[in-house]
Parts: sequence; structure tokens; C-alpha cells
Amino acid sequence: MRKHRFCDDKALFYRNVFALVLPMALQNLINVGITSADVIMLGKVGEIALSSSSLAGQIYFIMSLILFGLTSGAAVITAQYWGKKDIETIEKVLGISMRIGLSVGLLFFAAAQLMPTTLMKIFTSEPIIIEEGVRYLRIVSWSYPLAAAAVVYLNIMRSVERVIISTLVYSISLVINVIFNAIFIFGLGPAPAMGVAGAACATVIAHVVEFGIVVFYILRINHSVFFRLKNLFIREKALMKDFKIYALPVILNELAWGTGISAIAAIIGHLGSAAVAANSITQVTRQLAIVVTMGVANAAAIILGRTIGEKKEELAVIYADRLVKLSGLLGIGGSAVVLCVRPIAERFMTLTPEAGVYLRQMMIIMAFYVLCQSVDVTFIVGAFRAGGDTRIGLLLDFVSLWAICIPLGFVGAFFLKFPVWGVYLCLTCDEMLKLPFSFARYRSRKWLKNITR
Repeated sequence: MRKHRFCDDKALFYRNVFALVLPMALQNLINVGITSADVIMLGKVGEIALSSSSLAGQIYFIMSLILFGLTSGAAVITAQYWGKKDIETIEKVLGISMRIGLSVGLLFFAAAQLMPTTLMKIFTSEPIIIEEGVRYLRIVSWSYPLAAAAVVYLNIMRSVERVIISTLVYSISLVINVIFNAIFIFGLGPAPAMGVAGAACATVIAHVVEFGIVVFYILRINHSVFFRLKNLFIREKALMKDFKIYALPVILNELAWGTGISAIAAIIGHLGSAAVAANSITQVTRQLAIVVTMGVANAAAIILGRTIGEKKEELAVIYADRLVKLSGLLGIGGSAVVLCVRPIAERFMTLTPEAGVYLRQMMIIMAFYVLCQSVDVTFIVGAFRAGGDTRIGLLLDFVSLWAICIPLGFVGAFFLKFPVWGVYLCLTCDEMLKLPFSFARYRSRKWLKNITR
């Protein structure tokens, strides 16, 4: 067994943490950049284009969260086996994850092709937004299976400390997305101005390139953890049992959270295009504000999982405490980012006066949300999942979102007729509600388990 890279030297610990965090934070920033490119460029076209692409994008958002849940659950297993240096088991987990991921991608592709209007009606009742959203979905869904395969592979590689390839892939994807967005949305050169459909075409091209780079990396570069086609069809009972125990709750957790966020978008979608446009900008700002914190949470899952796999539980607790404190400081910084972005967005986006008012109100609420989410995500995505305590996140998200926030927001929007900011506050108080309970679970140490065989 090689010497543990981390030790009880704080300076060395933080250097090694940021060696993992920075590539993942950069990747998160790049992903935000891809979303921002659509928001900024379609925002120049108008509120209808921005709103339709934002609501249609909820379909991919739900798919991506299922995939993130799948790979986060798999990473609970692979990170600890990485500490144990059991490469064969990691390769089997990769094969099982890829099989499930491809199935999810194909399912969402079929739904977007066969019932796009029905999907759009979930999120809005405005005919023009539905029509534009259907155009977007019919095109962009062709990339879903390829995107699913790339996401699964890259996320599993992150759990075994192969983080640079993800950053490279998504950096190239960002450049391609921005270039083709400009060409197809505005009609540069010989290309016609396609608006929303142009954004969809650019996204498809970017996902095709991502998949191509991943295939090249698998075949020519990665010689430590192999992707083997035979593992796509593996039916090993012990591993499948581990998937059900540790990965399935994470998938359900991300699905509960993702569908909850989409339900929030649907409620806001029925408040009008001004509210949708303001929420679109606010959500991109939120993603920007937590890029580093998400990197810390993902790094925590890798570091703590590997340390637990090496049977160094007390050291894992020391590392976890440091990472939680770091996430709190980053949460304060993220809240400041939200407040600083607000006047910039108001100045450069083409918004109606009504949307501008909504944006200011939503940004203030989002500043508090980001602070709480920064700590929550390090508890749930980082520490709890690293230790195999995957059910607690599902419980916390289901209760806070589906039992409290969404019913409260629904009643406030359609029965009590709250102002938009009041509805938004009801819909986004879940992170505040979860924080005391996730903190209590963390302090109990019940999350700390070695799950390797």
C-alpha cells in the first residue's frame, strides 16, 4: 500500500485538497459557462427565447441529476475500493454504471422525441413558450445518450482521482458551444438565424465532441482503470447488492432533488415569462456562486471515501471537520458573488421592468440559499456519501422539498396569491430547513462506515 497522500499537517492537507478541488471547481465553472452562454445569447434574443430554452432544459437537468446520483452512488463504492487498490472491482462498477447510464439516456431521448409538447406543458401554459421549447427538445435530445455515456465515465474517473480529463473535455465543449451558439442563434456567416433551435444544435455538437474525446481517452490514454465492454453485461450479485444499498438511495436522492427543482421551475413557469426569465438568471448565478464549494464536496467524497477504505476512520473525521469549515467560508464568499452579480445582470440582460424587479428580489433570497447550501452539500454529497450513509440525504431532500417547500409554494402561488418574491422564498427554503438536521447527523458520526468487502 502506498503512503497516504494526506496527513495531519494542515498546510500539506489543504495543498492536496486544492489539487483535487481546483480542477473540479474549474469543471463546474465551465459547466456554468455552457449554461450561461445559452442564457446570455438567448437573453439578447428576448424573454420568450430565454424562457423556452430554460424550461425545456429542465428535461436534461433531470436526466443529468439521475446520472449524477448514479455516479455519486457508484463513487461511494469506487472511492473506498480505490483506497483498497481493488482495480478489478472498480472496473466492474464502471461497467454497471455505464449500462444504467446509457439506459437513462435512451429513455429521456425517447420521451423528448415522442411527447415533447406534454413535457413542456408540465412547466408552462403559454403556447408560444411551449412551441419554442418543443423545437429545442426535438433537436437537443439526440445528444442525450452520448452525453449520458460521457458523464458516467468522467464522473467515475473523478472518484479514482482522474480529474483533469473532465476539465479538458468540458473546456473544449464550452468553446465549441459558445462558437456554434453565436453562429446558429444569430445567423453569423452563411448560417441562418435559428434562435432557440440554434442553441439546441450547438449543444448537440458540443456533446458529440465530448463523447469523441472520451472514446479517444479510453482507447489510447487511460491505462490504469479500463472500460471493458464485457462489464456492461455483468450480473455479479454482491456488487448489485451494494448498488441497491448504497447507490440506489443516491439516485433516488438526486431524482427527488432534481424533480423538486423542476417542480419549482414549473410553479414559477406559471407565474409568467418575466418570473421565468428572472429565475433563469438567478439559477445560473447560484451555479456560479457554488462552483468551488461543489468542488470541495466532491473532493470530500473522494478523500474521505479513500481514507475510510484504508481503515483510517479517525483521520477521516479530522479531514471532514476541516472540509466543513472550508465550505462555510466559501459559502460566505458565494453569497457575496450573488449580490455582486445582480447589478451586472440587470445592466446587460434584455429584461422588462417587471423581470428586473423579480430579479432583484430573487437574488437577495438566493444569497441566503447559497450560504446554507454550501455547508449542506459538503455534509450530504461529501461526508455522508463517502461513509456509505446515503439514505439520510434522500430523507432530508424528500421531506424539505416535497413535504414542505413545494406544497407551501404551490398554495402560496395559486391559492393565497403571494407576490412572486413570497412564492420564491417558500420554494427555496429547503437548504435552510435541512441544515440543522444534517449538522446533527454529521456530529453523531453515524455516517462513518467501511463498506468494502
